[in-house]
Amino acid sequence: MAPNKNQPLDFNRRIKELTKSKGWASFWAAIMAVALGLVFGFLVMLVARPNSAIAGFRFVALGGFSRIGNVFYFATPILMTGLAVGFAFKMGLFNIGASGQYTMGMFFAIYVALAMDIPNSVHWVVALAAGMLGGMIFGFIPGVFKAMLNVNEVITSIMFNYIGMYLVDMWIQSNALLYNSAMTRTRYIPSNVQIPSLGIEGSNVNYGSVIAIAIAILIYIVLQKTTFGYELKATGFNKHASEYAGMKGKRNIILTMTIAGGLAGLGGALAILAPSAIAGSSMTYEPINIIATAGFNGIAVALLGNAHPIGIIFSATFISHIQRGGTLASLVGYKPEIIDVVIAIIIYFSAFAMIMNNALGSFIKNKLRKNKEKDQSNSVSTEEVAE
Repeated sequence: MAPNKNQPLDFNRRIKELTKSKGWASFWAAIMAVALGLVFGFLVMLVARPNSAIAGFRFVALGGFSRIGNVFYFATPILMTGLAVGFAFKMGLFNIGASGQYTMGMFFAIYVALAMDIPNSVHWVVALAAGMLGGMIFGFIPGVFKAMLNVNEVITSIMFNYIGMYLVDMWIQSNALLYNSAMTRTRYIPSNVQIPSLGIEGSNVNYGSVIAIAIAILIYIVLQKTTFGYELKATGFNKHASEYAGMKGKRNIILTMTIAGGLAGLGGALAILAPSAIAGSSMTYEPINIIATAGFNGIAVALLGNAHPIGIIFSATFISHIQRGGTLASLVGYKPEIIDVVIAIIIYFSAFAMIMNNALGSFIKNKLRKNKEKDQSNSVSTEEVAE
């Protein structure tokens, strides 16, 4: 078969199209945010403990590679809450209630695990489905308020964080089947209800990580390859134009918030049903009236991943990676909170890294254009002299 002479041209054209795409710009914006965040994080560590800064930063940047199983284990819940925030953002909605949805999903999973008699072979699957249902309920309500009454979803969803937290704490403490008063936390979940482990020694990583990544890929397919996904994105870009085109904006708002809540609720179920590395124990929930941090970490993950499902997989893994490394920084005298400072700086830069990236790109393009015009002008001048 004769080689296609146009193949190099097609390849070059595709590369050029890729480099001009929004996804490419978003990728480099995230890289810029991470780089700047790590640099400023190092400066913070340098000010805090100058003698340990290099060793501490080495733990932050590289420590996660020695605990790769736990990196994926801890990335799973924030991956799901990140998807919950990112999916709603594609619709032009800011789902800041991922913490309440996550907590409610965790409660539903705990209840099914401890209070319901279900065949062992499907018990953990039913518990996961229940967790998703719990999150969907807490996503559906703000969605209805937004669609029917035009109540800002930020207000309703953030209030439902508190409602979910207090409800779950009350329900757990008043139920003897769920609560162990001696431990002041929920009872241990039976091993047959725990998600099967991936078998990595010294790690709690399980098939929950595989499920979360598969769901992220599924969300990407839905958004990019289906009519429903197109309608969601179109409504997010311009609500009035999409309604004029026949798209049902109110229905899509409710569906989006319900699906987003289900994703966060599943994240809570994946977290509580994860197997423990300690024999005879399990993950537990302690009702101490504190909003789940996984929901707010999900906002950071979604921002860093530019609300793109595939980008959220990488951003969740990265955040988990430096968190695992940050726990090792205590070996050289740093408090665990130092890693929260580094993550906060990274997210801060990610908020305007796209602007910086676009400005840099425009500067380079203008510079190249001026150089080209200058070369053309010199070429014309040379021809005139030659004549």
